[in-house]
Amino acid sequence: MFVIIGIVVVFGSIVVGYTMHHGDLAILWQLNEFIIIGGAALGSMLIANPLNVTIGVFKGVIGTLKGSKLTKATYLELMQLLFELFNFAKREGVIALEPHIENPSSSSIFTKYPTFLGNHHATDFLCDTLKIVLGGGASPYDLEELMDIDLETAHREELQVPTALATVSDAFPGLGIVAAVLGVIITMGIIDQPPAVIGSSVGAALVGTFFGVLMAYGVVGPIAKNMENAVHEAEHYMTAIKVALLSFAKGSPASVSVEFARRSIPPHIRPSFKETEEATKKAR
Repeated sequence: MFVIIGIVVVFGSIVVGYTMHHGDLAILWQLNEFIIIGGAALGSMLIANPLNVTIGVFKGVIGTLKGSKLTKATYLELMQLLFELFNFAKREGVIALEPHIENPSSSSIFTKYPTFLGNHHATDFLCDTLKIVLGGGASPYDLEELMDIDLETAHREELQVPTALATVSDAFPGLGIVAAVLGVIITMGIIDQPPAVIGSSVGAALVGTFFGVLMAYGVVGPIAKNMENAVHEAEHYMTAIKVALLSFAKGSPASVSVEFARRSIPPHIRPSFKETEEATKKAR
């Protein structure tokens, strides 16, 4: 929502300021310039990145328009799930978790928490780590190293998407200059025309530079940064799962393991102790 509001503010400010100086909005609509810049930007992204990253860019842009999926309610659901899993393991024995983590989509525990179950990376991370715990062959230190490798690998891959879009953003001003130069070349071909015609042609050519700079610093760059922030937010979510699992593997009570997870959540979105306690009571 805020991304859409921000884009409206950017373009609204430009339009209002331009028209206040009696600028003609019609001259800013230069479809040929937009095709040159937009097409070259898309082509450069295809050249620089594998297909999965390019697809990820488009999905990521759509995702930023929808807003962050991680809210306090999302974290509270995670606390409930972790508490129920750990409490179940303490009560019934760790081996009783096996049918739930082997097929979480049909588990009577996991299906209570659809938001978490819809996060495939988080579900796989939790279940795969619990399988290692069930095996009993890894110490807490080895388990932590294993989880760090998983999270770091996923984090590097996820950062490729905003990095790719940021690279395109950096290219926009240069591509705008390319469009402007092409416009000037066209203008040189009509140099024998009246000054009004030449001036209009030069103005149209300069729209390319304007559009390139605007897209870089007013739209694409900020969206790339928003996508990067979303990756970091997802990392916080996974870290909460990690610290809870590590505490559980060390033999801590379910409530203590959940508290470890809660303390790792960023303060601006962290549920209070009371909120977490009330949520976990429902999972008993």
